[in-house]
Amino acid sequence: MKNRFTLHKRERLKSRKRIELLFREGKRFSVAPFRVVYLIRPAGSFPLPSELQFGVSVGKKFFKKAVDRNRIKRLMREAYRLRKPELLKKIDDKSLQLLLFVIFTGREIPDFALVNKQMEVILNKLIHIADENYPEHP
Repeated sequence: MKNRFTLHKRERLKSRKRIELLFREGKRFSVAPFRVVYLIRPAGSFPLPSELQFGVSVGKKFFKKAVDRNRIKRLMREAYRLRKPELLKKIDDKSLQLLLFVIFTGREIPDFALVNKQMEVILNKLIHIADENYPEHP
């Protein structure tokens, strides 16, 4: 199967109800300069247009200009888009659903190399969590 490096509209986490659910029930970990909130459930636990939904955020406290916040969010989405196929394959193999929200907590605009490297660490950690906590689905 050929990897498709896409980020469709249905894969973006925009629903206020799902975001509230994620922050209320989800688990967290940090990989500097990111804070990650995720919620993994067996497939069919909640209705989703896609088994994997992703959202990003950058705080206004250190980045007053929307241009800077938008630049960082673009970098984060691009790094995720390029690294997503491995995580998607694991989620499909184990019949899981994943809500994922990544928050940038740094104070300076990062370069793409840093964002890409840290996004790889984040997604590998999520793959490891899925392996540990969810046995193979028959």
